[in-house]
Amino acid sequence: MTVNDVELWRELGQQLRVDAIRPAAKAGSGHPTSAMSAADLMAVLMAKYLRYDFSEPHDPHNDRLVFSKGHASTLLYAMFRAADAITEEQLLTYRQFDSIFEGHPTPRIPWVDVATGSLGQGLPYAVGMALAGKKLDRLPFRVWTLCGDSEIAEGSQWEALEHAAFYELDNLVAIFDVNRLGQRGETMHGWDLDSYANRARAFGCHAIEIDGHDVEAIDRAYAEALEVSERPVVIVAKTVKGKGDPAVEDKNGFHGKALDNSEEVIATLGGVRNLKFDVAKPETDGPKHEFPGGALELPQYELGSEVATRKAYGDALAALGKARGDVVALDGEVSNSTFAEEFRNEIPERYFEMYIAEQQMVATAVGMQVLGWRPFASTFAAFLSRAYDFIRMSAISRASYCLCGSHAGVSIGEDGPSQMALEDIASIRAVHGSTVLHPCDANQTAKLVERMADTEGIVYMRTLRPNTPVIYGPDEEFEIGGSRTVRDGDDVAIVGAGITVHEALKAADALAQAGIEARVIDLYSIKPLDGETLRSLTCPIVTVEDHWPEGGLGEAVLSALADADDHPPVTQLAVHGMPHSGKPAELLAEAGIDADGIAEAARKLARVSAS
Repeated sequence: MTVNDVELWRELGQQLRVDAIRPAAKAGSGHPTSAMSAADLMAVLMAKYLRYDFSEPHDPHNDRLVFSKGHASTLLYAMFRAADAITEEQLLTYRQFDSIFEGHPTPRIPWVDVATGSLGQGLPYAVGMALAGKKLDRLPFRVWTLCGDSEIAEGSQWEALEHAAFYELDNLVAIFDVNRLGQRGETMHGWDLDSYANRARAFGCHAIEIDGHDVEAIDRAYAEALEVSERPVVIVAKTVKGKGDPAVEDKNGFHGKALDNSEEVIATLGGVRNLKFDVAKPETDGPKHEFPGGALELPQYELGSEVATRKAYGDALAALGKARGDVVALDGEVSNSTFAEEFRNEIPERYFEMYIAEQQMVATAVGMQVLGWRPFASTFAAFLSRAYDFIRMSAISRASYCLCGSHAGVSIGEDGPSQMALEDIASIRAVHGSTVLHPCDANQTAKLVERMADTEGIVYMRTLRPNTPVIYGPDEEFEIGGSRTVRDGDDVAIVGAGITVHEALKAADALAQAGIEARVIDLYSIKPLDGETLRSLTCPIVTVEDHWPEGGLGEAVLSALADADDHPPVTQLAVHGMPHSGKPAELLAEAGIDADGIAEAARKLARVSAS
């Protein structure tokens, strides 16, 4: 470090402040004060420590930089201009309708890996990237993430640090920008740096406390971070919100607002600068590690046997992992129930235990897919609700990964309603670009697991706890977006998925004895669904699902029929009352979604139609 280096870093910090103010001023909105506090931290990082080739953003050797405090986006965009990756004109399109430089960063920008803005998510994503770098890619890149002090109140941040320490992620550096002020006032811990550092140490991290505006101290902290082994690093930096503008520095009430006197502030900061930095490129000698693959040999199950779809998921995932070296499995400490343990037993080097931390599990999957891996993350379907905001945000990240939720619906039986996912179809159907699958038998499950691995977006499979009959042969194929008519009939159509397909078949047998021919449709792909088959039906329709009526299979069917000029009457059977412990058969009967309930509803519809 020389005097010239120090002056250069200070100048770059001022340029980043100015360029964080200007786009917000032009847009009339933004978070410039949040960007101004972290400008010196980012100046030293990009000038000396970051290793990144802006011409090759997908180079696996690149360091990764995640702005967990995504509202400070103008600082990130200012860094892009300083790196000569974007022009001044592009910087000033911030928040415009036709600009990729949005209020919070998204991967529409080639140098952004994940969408942030819902606070508490960037650090968990960074853990996923660092874990992939250390255990999968086996490359020496680092993952740097800038966190705001307000978001440290989120439990997801501590899930992230605990997992980072457990997995000894010495390639992860978290930078806490402790500027004291949140949106409505002082943060929980203000400038008590020890409160952050001591907790980080308690979680197993190496913590460093610094003045976040002293570029020499920042340099020493980064240098120290590079020397730490077998532990993640947390740099706790005391900063001033709005640094550089005496009118707003460390004053409440200016969060999320463009500066009123931006031209005066820019002049105070020394005016517009045009420093350009050739950010150091990474060493590219070592190749990314690749795991061998082979021929896919999916499990096969005998017709008429009884196998749980959760078991078939685990078997198929293990087979897929042996065939494809890019497939990775994660689980939330229930792998002996989801049967992800089959993958763990066969391919332990690509299995990651996330323990009971569903937010970090999903975030790890998102981080890993950034680097080209294909993660499958599994837990009880009910527990995915803990991670819903990560799932929602990962759609904004344009992420592609797979989720499996087991133990869905009242059919799980005695465990009771806390374990019964009854809203999972609705919640994941609502996620942009998602796929929702609900197979009813083991061979179908295995074939759909194979399809999941090549499907873009967030792909969700819902599996069952109880064993169910195998009704499809091992050579049958199932396309995403398809359905299967498993019983023909023209008097009434029964549309189900998962456990209700088997109840529908039993109901069809009972209806046949009464002279009513029921068609049974297995709508295993709930999103996208087979609208063509549904719209071709001319007989009355009964939809039946082990799920709340809101947003589930029945409403998916109705949405497919909504565009038809005319469609037959539809009766929706679903779980309406709050369930409780009991035998699966008792609970299905109480909800009116067992064979007797389906047959009764079908008889009523058929009689009305006949009259």
